[in-house]
Amino acid sequence: MAAARVLLLLAGRPVSPSFVQSVCRLLGAGPGLGPWPTHCSLKRGRLVLSDGPFPGASTRLPLQRPPFCPFVALDQQQLRTPGAELPTNRGVDLGVAVMLQSSDQTVLLTRRTRTLSVSPNLWVHPGGHVELDEESAYPPRLSWGLPRYHHIILYLLVVSQESQQQLQARIQPNPSEVSAFMWLGPDVAAAVAATEDGTETPRHLPQELPPSVLTAELEEDGGARPLALPVSTLLRTTPTTAEGKERVSSGTKFALRLWLQHVHR
Repeated sequence: MAAARVLLLLAGRPVSPSFVQSVCRLLGAGPGLGPWPTHCSLKRGRLVLSDGPFPGASTRLPLQRPPFCPFVALDQQQLRTPGAELPTNRGVDLGVAVMLQSSDQTVLLTRRTRTLSVSPNLWVHPGGHVELDEESAYPPRLSWGLPRYHHIILYLLVVSQESQQQLQARIQPNPSEVSAFMWLGPDVAAAVAATEDGTETPRHLPQELPPSVLTAELEEDGGARPLALPVSTLLRTTPTTAEGKERVSSGTKFALRLWLQHVHR
């Protein structure tokens, strides 16, 4: 079995959650959506989480899960599918996403390419395989199929002293993973963050929004061309059936909500 990347302290006892177990539930989360305050630390490449303080805990972060998290049903043994196959050789993995904020208070989002096998065509914060953390699955809903990946995603806020224009001049996205990128200001970010995944309609949207936002779409030769993206695309919620429609991921919306709290402070 692969080395555990996420370790829980439950009543002072170290526990490595299995792939199908809900980390939020193990940490005492109730039936709601959260977020739930969680004590954590990073030790030798592993994330340690606990619902109470422990020696070496470096910070306390909010933990969130989407309303349709498949591991809630799997963990509660509500799913019984003959022949169903779930990964048995690994537990819960760790991912990191960077929330890059410019000096003019915009935040960077990147669009994953359509050809990626995991989360294609989604707008996300750039990251790899701390401000907050989220329990994440792919596929994100059981109606899409059984999950193949289970992560805790750490969102790390990086506040730059450079402007959006200065940062953009130095950004070099990997075209095999990123098809476009853009900078969101607080107004549009607030509208995106307010769209509620798991419901049909957004909540408390600002009255005045621009019809589109400017993005940079990558071309085959490595260059980028400007593209006006309809704001309505960013307000889409996670569909109940698997499809490749362009939208913002649930975790990114959660991260944007906390980023806005930081900006307003």
